Amino acid sequence: MILSASRRTDIPAYYADWFFHRLAEGWLLVRNPMNPAAVKRVSLLRQDVDGIVFWSKNPAPMLPRLNLLDGYRYYFQFTLTPYGPGIEPGLPAKAEVMDTFRRLSDIIGPERVIWRYDPILFNPDYTPERHVREFADMARALGGHTRRCTISFIDSYKNTRANSESLRLIDPGDDARRWLARAFAGAAAENGIGVSACAEEIDFSGCGVGRARCVDAELFNALWGLGLSRRKAAGQRKHCGCAQSVDIGAYNTCPGGCLYCYANYSPGMIARNRSAHDSAGPALLPACSPARLP
Repeated sequence: MILSASRRTDIPAYYADWFFHRLAEGWLLVRNPMNPAAVKRVSLLRQDVDGIVFWSKNPAPMLPRLNLLDGYRYYFQFTLTPYGPGIEPGLPAKAEVMDTFRRLSDIIGPERVIWRYDPILFNPDYTPERHVREFADMARALGGHTRRCTISFIDSYKNTRANSESLRLIDPGDDARRWLARAFAGAAAENGIGVSACAEEIDFSGCGVGRARCVDAELFNALWGLGLSRRKAAGQRKHCGCAQSVDIGAYNTCPGGCLYCYANYSPGMIARNRSAHDSAGPALLPACSPARLP
């Protein structure tokens, strides 16, 4: 079993205390977001967990306690973009986040910290040309601290459409996307970084960009000599390459406020969920209780 922690919220940034408490207890509860009555007990025992994929924009709260993960196989999907507080209002200054990235890499190794330049959005401020400049600067700063970069272009989810006026989104066209992908691949290669695209309909292989597997059984197999199945996860987008995993997060629990977010879209619900969260509880949200287990 691979754990995904989490596509639905930023556990390392906001729920590290809860996660490490559950790790000590050896289990947690997670609710099916499509069927709230369905609650699943998930073992966190080392022998039951093949690997963990952490997703975060700011995993700094976890860094002093990474020793508690000794014996677990894990890597980070670390999102680092050029956007300012008008788009990513809840994040620390980029220099601080960049330093966290490098410190994490120094602790666990560059193969286990995957840089996500994601999502790529275009508006009057963030043009293709600006993205290429910003990406090249970041690639130079992260050279030697990561081996992989995953990119993706913003998708038109219902929740991102609600913020489209604030984001002032424009569509530069597929030719511009290919030009950008080719420029990214070149800048990344100069710094020892390979680039892959996440769940994109366009095939960027001719631009030097492969197809990403964000929950990557092959990476676990390569780093730890495992034999995990490469079977694609059910229910993901058509071009998603992720392996099967169990996501332990919950929607509408991240207070980061990123305008492009598809997973956390109701400020009122986020505030209520944050207020109800119990860092010592069995689930991220208290509505999951052992009494409701099937």
